[in-house]
Amino acid sequence: MCGICGIYHPAGVGVADVQPMVGAIAHRGPDDEGILVQDCIGLGHRRLSIIDLTGGRQPISNEDGTIWVICNGEIYNYRELRSQLQQKGHIFRTRTDTEVILHLYEEYGQDAVNHLGGMFALALWDSDRQLLLLARDRLGQKPLFYAWDGECLLFASEVKAILAANHLDRDIDYEALHHYLSLRFIPPPHTMFRQVKKLPAAHRLVLRQGTVTVSRYWDLSFNGKLDLAEPELMDALQAKLVETIRSHLISDVPVGAFLSGGMDSSMIVAVMAQELQASFKTFAIGVKEQSFNELPYARQVADHCHTSHVEHCVEADLIRLLPTMIWHLDEPSDPIAACQYHAANLAAEHVKVVLGGDGGDELFAGFDRYLGALRVEYYRLIPSALRERAIGPLLNRLPDSFGYKNMTQKLLWAQQLAQFPDMGRRYAEATSFFRFSHRDKELLFGRELWRQVGHLDSANILAEAFDHAHAVDPIDRMLYTDLVTRLPEHSLMLTDRMTMAHGLEARSPFLDHELVEFMAAVPSRLKIRGHTLKYALRKLGRRYLPDTILKRGKQGFMFPIAAWFQNELYPFVERFLLESHLVREGLLNRESVERLLREHRAGQADHHVRLWMLLNVEIWRQLYVEGRSCAAVEERMRSNLQRLRESV
Repeated sequence: MCGICGIYHPAGVGVADVQPMVGAIAHRGPDDEGILVQDCIGLGHRRLSIIDLTGGRQPISNEDGTIWVICNGEIYNYRELRSQLQQKGHIFRTRTDTEVILHLYEEYGQDAVNHLGGMFALALWDSDRQLLLLARDRLGQKPLFYAWDGECLLFASEVKAILAANHLDRDIDYEALHHYLSLRFIPPPHTMFRQVKKLPAAHRLVLRQGTVTVSRYWDLSFNGKLDLAEPELMDALQAKLVETIRSHLISDVPVGAFLSGGMDSSMIVAVMAQELQASFKTFAIGVKEQSFNELPYARQVADHCHTSHVEHCVEADLIRLLPTMIWHLDEPSDPIAACQYHAANLAAEHVKVVLGGDGGDELFAGFDRYLGALRVEYYRLIPSALRERAIGPLLNRLPDSFGYKNMTQKLLWAQQLAQFPDMGRRYAEATSFFRFSHRDKELLFGRELWRQVGHLDSANILAEAFDHAHAVDPIDRMLYTDLVTRLPEHSLMLTDRMTMAHGLEARSPFLDHELVEFMAAVPSRLKIRGHTLKYALRKLGRRYLPDTILKRGKQGFMFPIAAWFQNELYPFVERFLLESHLVREGLLNRESVERLLREHRAGQADHHVRLWMLLNVEIWRQLYVEGRSCAAVEERMRSNLQRLRESV
């Protein structure tokens, strides 16, 4: 796991051009630094040493020094690739996985990326062809950003490294902000800056002869289903999962695991225990509010698998962390970031590598919205006039308990989705209910901001993915939509930034592309059966886990931020938002923000995610647009909170 960056400029590049970029991502690779400068190209690398601790320094070249590569991530099939390439006569000088990329390129050119199995963001410079190749892994586990002005190309693992080159204005991309407030992620190619773009997952960028082309090299198909009896399928799934986890354990340093006590992380830990046949460390985060606390379940799995378990209980002091978290994220996010930041901080005190359950919900159909979106079809049988004129007003009077996806939220969610007859559009709207819908933003945005972005409906991004899925079954279409949108640009973005903030490598076995392709071929009736989500994984889980874990409902990895924002943190949130640049400059309507605060405080509606997102945007703006340091923003926030406490 590392950080990469670089510059292409036909007028020439010097070390002094690359050094600030490398310095901006030093946290991604605290063990080593490498820079290569050759005429028009400069490549920078920060290393977290995992494989070939002494010989894997980057950038790495081929035998004659005509091709150079830098890579962030892990190539899990590198041993097989290395053997095949050696048989073809290629000579290796290191034991690192990155070196196979060079020789694959010599054999297959740009199609080398099709042979790689793993998580990666890479940059390869071919001096003979004067060609720069950038590529991001199939599921988007590793990030890659770039800026191209027609002459100079900047690229890096994080936006802050591109900004460190001081070539760009920091103009906000308000279309990105618009989409973020509905989707909770920023869809590629957008970032929060107009001049910086995000390379989408499963895409490569080629720069040659002054022209940049971006193309997809892989896509997922749910067509061509497996024709296996259920017992045979379970055996095949077990073999594939064991093979995948075994490959993810390759490391020259100890490997641990995140353990929430949920199905996904518990399955990873259980298979690891079987494979390692020795105790390893597991890490869990909890809170004192028991309705959100998963520590008892994590302990149960740890005891069952005989791991060396480490846990920590988190308090409500988010003020100290928010500026640092957002600085690492490069963009505003949602409350899950806080959970992952704490978990990564805990694990990094003990290991350099952790396995986690990312992708389990998208792979095995674990989100209750999959089942809910289908059931809304039955609710739509009630005449629309009755739903809108009678049922709707009654639902709007129900109090919100602030519990995790409580009944009030579920009923209101179904009521909102029922207005959409098209399944793709309905699914696209399914998560904006907890954030800002198109109508919400019309009320929230000031007149000028709405004039700029009001013609863009963020839900179309998800609806288009649903409609263009290589699938027929609606469950498969929902899974495809999540796998190509929310997963890479939200869940995996958070995992990457929050672990890299602590110099920790996170690996996600469920996202091995061969396992993903296998599950895409599994009929949807084995993913959701009746009321049971993750049917196949739960059935396989009987071979590994106790029933108490298998029969648990989904809790979600969350902190009780709704309660914190209603009580101890409310005075701070209120003042911070109402005095924010966004409100003062009219980008947001003050009355709309006041209504969100008022309704949340009174328990009329759970707006904590919406308030968190607005809070994040203002902190991000202070850090990245005003150029304030994390320490300065933190002190400003803490001083405001202290003054409020003293005035009470």
